[in-house]
Parts: sequence; structure tokens; C-alpha cells
Amino acid sequence: MAKDNQEKIEVEGKVIDVIKGGDYLVELPNGHTVQAYVSGKMRVNMIRILPGDTVTIELSPYDLTRGRITWNKR
Repeated sequence: MAKDNQEKIEVEGKVIDVIKGGDYLVELPNGHTVQAYVSGKMRVNMIRILPGDTVTIELSPYDLTRGRITWNKR
């Protein structure tokens, strides 16, 4: 079965905390917290993410507790 980009769930959230290892704790509008990592393009371009920033996250429908940060709105 091929993976499609249409399977991803995009959500906006607010960064609460920076975790060791380059991960972030992000709070979603519905009150849940998600552990997220930075996408490759943001890492290559050295986009800085600080607590309090508003970010866009891609979640997999299979694991809603982990996500990938794809955009930083500061």
C-alpha cells in the first residue's frame, strides 16, 4: 500500500516546551499535547522555534501523539 500526503492531518498548535533531543511539546487547540520534531527543510534552513511560537504540525492518523513541525508562524 502506497503512502499519500493526503493521509496527513494538519493542525496548528502552540509550543509549550523544548525537550532534549530536538523535540518539542506542542499544545493543540483541543487541549491535547503532542510531541513533535522539526521537518528536514526547517532544520536545513536553521529555522528557530521557541516556546510560545505558533506552529503547523502534520500528524499521522495512526499515531496522534507524535507529529512533525512544518511551519513556524511566530
